[in-house]
Amino acid sequence: MENEFFEKAPDIEDIAVLSEITDGRFLILATNLIKDYEIGDFIVRAVDDLSLKIEKTSFIIIKGPSGAGKTTLLNLIGGLDLPNMGTIYSHGVKITNLQEESLATFRLINTGFIFQNYNLISTLTAEENIMFPMKLAGMSLKEQRERALNLLNQVGLGDRREHLPFQLSAGEQQRVAIARALANDPPFIIADEPTANLDKKTSLFIRDLFSDMKQEGKTIIIATHDDYLIELANRVITFEDGKISNDQVVNSQAKN
Repeated sequence: MENEFFEKAPDIEDIAVLSEITDGRFLILATNLIKDYEIGDFIVRAVDDLSLKIEKTSFIIIKGPSGAGKTTLLNLIGGLDLPNMGTIYSHGVKITNLQEESLATFRLINTGFIFQNYNLISTLTAEENIMFPMKLAGMSLKEQRERALNLLNQVGLGDRREHLPFQLSAGEQQRVAIARALANDPPFIIADEPTANLDKKTSLFIRDLFSDMKQEGKTIIIATHDDYLIELANRVITFEDGKISNDQVVNSQAKN
């Protein structure tokens, strides 16, 4: 598996991006991405020849209409899906070259995912859901429990550790999902509409959690229309019909 990360020589078309990788500025370098889906007899192009660079410690918002391809783009950048064409470098690794086993290991260590529908494991308690990615990463049981409890306290759910997902409110489930995303302390956080199903009070609490992540220097990319989250961003990308229609640097103090 390790050979996939280190032994493959760069393709000729990759040489142009090597200097950008080695200077350490960019966490993500995506070039000429195309992603198509077959729906019956039709082919839908969800991402259309898109190139994107994401600097380390950026806080990026992606917004656009439903069906624009935002979720597909997040899945590609995070390595949950692969493009039909194009290349993605993440943390200096060409993830579009990795086999699924290596890609799964890469995601486990480097990226935390937060989904709109939480995606908690229904048969595991809040604590066990958070421990699960740590177990996969090989952390000791003692370390798993200590870190899971610390994360539950951080998201205000220390007293809900033994509850199953169905015993938690929507906001509590999302907070558990955020704690799970932070379980292995990844440098990169990807969130897809994390406050879409939540009330204002819970949305503000989630906003504060993302603010803490930003202060810790994590790179964050969120698909959302939530104004509270947009206030934290230093870059807002508008996505329509599989393409970037606007890419704006905002709030120059956002990193400070």
